[in-house]
Amino acid sequence: MEQQPAPAPAGGVDTAVETIFRIESPRIIAGVARIVRDVGIAEELAQDALVAALEQWPRDGVPDNPGAWLTATAKHRAIDLVRRRERYARKLEEVGRDLSLSAPHHLDEPSDPDDIDDDLLRLVFTACHPVLSAEARIALTLRLLGGLTTSEIARAFLVPEATVAQRIVRAKRTLATKGVAFEVPYGPEREARLGSVLEVIYLVFNEGYAATAGDDLLRPALCEDALRLARVLAELMPKESEVHGLAALLELQESRAAARTGPGGEPVLLRDQRRLRWNRMLIRRGFTALGRANAVATGSPGPYALQAAIAACHAQAYAYEDTDWSRIATLYGLLAARSPSPVIELNRAVAVSMAEGPEPALAIVDALTGEPALRDYHLLPSVRGDLLARLGRPREARAEFERAASLARNGRERELLEARARDLRIS
Repeated sequence: MEQQPAPAPAGGVDTAVETIFRIESPRIIAGVARIVRDVGIAEELAQDALVAALEQWPRDGVPDNPGAWLTATAKHRAIDLVRRRERYARKLEEVGRDLSLSAPHHLDEPSDPDDIDDDLLRLVFTACHPVLSAEARIALTLRLLGGLTTSEIARAFLVPEATVAQRIVRAKRTLATKGVAFEVPYGPEREARLGSVLEVIYLVFNEGYAATAGDDLLRPALCEDALRLARVLAELMPKESEVHGLAALLELQESRAAARTGPGGEPVLLRDQRRLRWNRMLIRRGFTALGRANAVATGSPGPYALQAAIAACHAQAYAYEDTDWSRIATLYGLLAARSPSPVIELNRAVAVSMAEGPEPALAIVDALTGEPALRDYHLLPSVRGDLLARLGRPREARAEFERAASLARNGRERELLEARARDLRIS
């Protein structure tokens, strides 16, 4: 006779259920969405499975495979829902007609040699569909794939919880009303849509890596969520160079996290960071991912692979003075040619200043002062202030640092810029 799991204290089980659900929820929602073709309904059914676990597990004990239990429970409810829909639509279907998980003809996937048969990947592409705004894509991705609650997303981005809730509700409604298919796109459309997926993950990471607002420079939880999503995507799409390029970039960027702030949370500039605090395991993972990106590339490197190569140059230097700034400047030139952007050009100016000196770099920066996209970008006057200080023009440099501080929305960055302005000696 099979031994039944022993009941456990309710409090401990409740915590276990919630922890397991957070880990398993993306795959549960993805599997259910394939059946019901609606991510909003899929999330509701996943939540129903969670409620069932909270009711049953304290009484019956935690199953040996709790993730499979939750998935099976949610899918059975999804099948019941499909049954009711079909009976209502046809009205002639016999009661008790057998309906297996994959039997309904409308659930069959199109046959395609390039098909990637993974429910989680379908969920990624659906949550990041271009029909949604960037803010909605980020919120929905963190909710469905990151397992974050509405309040957690709101705290991470420093916006009201009601705003995030509204974005998620509207996103689900938009996907439903627009009839967005729950599928991985094929051929050229996949390549076009993949850019949206990578952009969402990159934006989430960047908000954690250099918070645009608030009093903290870093929001580690966001970086961790983005890095986890990038790793999952790399496993799901092993032949996509830019997927590995993004994973490499995030691994290498995250490797510096511990050295980027001081004891009081103040920013530590790259040249002043203790490189012994850089995470060598993440650096090795980054190099491995970059190698994969290069191995599967069919043409010239994409933007994420190029940025990862730049990050790799920093990771290879055991001291700031050993950095290969000439190669970094060259890589930024390639990146600017591939994805023209005033921000990339500003970064190229920094690399040029280190490779060739501040004067040629100042010419690049001065050419950017009229760019509308950089009008309120605090790093433009910050970089210009640094170049002017190195050229022996402290009065102009101080004005630039003061302007940069006035534009900075992050409290830690503002304090750093104000300190740099004060430290300049003006005769």
